[in-house]
Amino acid sequence: MAQSYRNQYSREYYQRSSYKTGYRTNNNRSVQGYVQTPLKKPQSPKRPQQIPNRIKRKKVSKKKFSFKAFIANILLLSLLSLIGYFILPTGFNKVTKPLFLGASNKEINFNAREMLFPTSKYLSNDWFLGQRYLAGVNTKNPKMSTFFTTRKMTPLESDLTNLMKEYPKIKPAIYVWDYDTGNYVDINGSKIYSAASIIKIPVLIQLFKKIEAGQTDLFEKMELTDYYKASGSGYMQYYQTGSKYTLDALAKVMIQTSDNSATNMLIAKVGSMVGVNRAIRDWGLQDTHVENWLPDLEGTNYTTAKDLTTMLYNIDNPSFLSISSREYIIDYMSKVKNNRLIHAGLGKDALFVHKTGDIGKMLGDAGIVYMPNNKKYAVVILAERPYNSPQGVQFIQKASKLIYDYMLTVK
Repeated sequence: MAQSYRNQYSREYYQRSSYKTGYRTNNNRSVQGYVQTPLKKPQSPKRPQQIPNRIKRKKVSKKKFSFKAFIANILLLSLLSLIGYFILPTGFNKVTKPLFLGASNKEINFNAREMLFPTSKYLSNDWFLGQRYLAGVNTKNPKMSTFFTTRKMTPLESDLTNLMKEYPKIKPAIYVWDYDTGNYVDINGSKIYSAASIIKIPVLIQLFKKIEAGQTDLFEKMELTDYYKASGSGYMQYYQTGSKYTLDALAKVMIQTSDNSATNMLIAKVGSMVGVNRAIRDWGLQDTHVENWLPDLEGTNYTTAKDLTTMLYNIDNPSFLSISSREYIIDYMSKVKNNRLIHAGLGKDALFVHKTGDIGKMLGDAGIVYMPNNKKYAVVILAERPYNSPQGVQFIQKASKLIYDYMLTVK
C-alpha cells in the first residue's frame, strides 16, 4: 500500500516537473543531467464575491411646489403673449412687409439697409458716394468767422442772474455780444438746448450759400407734396397738394410765420438734413445739429446760444455772405410775426432781426438789435420751462428789457 502510494506520487511529481536539458525524454524516464524544478503547492481557487441580495436604489425626492416659479412662468407667458399680439404684427407691417413688397407711400424711399442696421443713422452725420460716415467739424479753416470778445459785462450778467433766481423753474441760456466793443454776457452759452424753430436760421443761411454757388436761385419752384406737409406752425399744411412755390416765397413763410412745411421743402432743397449738417460743420460749428424733420416736437434738433450768436454775426460778414444775400436775409428776419419774446422788451424805435422757437418745453429767440443810437448787439435767449408755462415768456421779456436798458447806458 505504501509502495503503491510512493509510485503514484513519483509519477505525478515527474509529470509536473520540467527538465531543462537539451534532450527529449520518453515515458518520463530519468535523463542524466536534468534540472529538477520543485513542485509548487497548488493554490485553492478564490471564492467568488458574494452578490448582495438587495440593490440599493437612490431615493427620488418629489419636487415641492414653488409659488415664485409659478408666478415667474405666468409673467413670462403674459410677456410672450403681449409680444405676439402687439409687436409682431407691427414689425410685420413696418419692416417685413415693406422689405418684400415695398413701401406703400410712393413718396417715401424705403431703405432696407437702414432698417436692418439702424445704428448707421445715429452714428453718422454725413455721406459720400451713397454711404454714411462720421465727419468732424472744420476747425482748421472754418467758413464762418469767430466774433472777437473783450471783457464780460459784469453788472448786466449780475442783473440777469438775479432775475433767474425769481424764476427757479426756468433754466435759461443767455448770450449777448456788443458789435462795437466786443463786450459780452455768457450764461450757459455753450450748453446744448433743443433748437425748435430757431433751427431755421442755418437752413436759411445754407439756402443762400447754395444760391451764391449757382446751384439754385430764388425763382426756382418746388412742388408741395404730402411728404413735406407738417403739423404745428404755418398754413402750408392746409394748401393744395401739387401746388408750386418759389424758393423766395418758401423762405419768407419759413421765417416770418415759422411755417414747418416750407422748412421741410427747403431742407430737402439744400441737400436734406445731411446737407444742412455738413454745412454747419463746414462753418466750424460743433454744437448745432439737425436730426429730424419739422415740427420736431421731441426736441431732437439742437443748438447752443453761442453757436447762434456766431451765425448772427456772420450774416453781417462780407467774407461769408454777399451783400445781396444779406439784404434778403435781413428783410425776411425783420418781419417775423411773433413779437412777444425779446422784441417785447425793446424800445419802440429799435429794429429787431430775429427768429423765434417754441416746442412747449423750450422757448427761445435769437437775433440782432439795431438801437436808435446806432448801437447794435446780438442777443440769444433759450429757456427750458415747464410745458407751455407762461413764466418762460415773462422771463425772456424781462431779460430783454434788462439787456436793452443796459446797452442804452454804455458807450
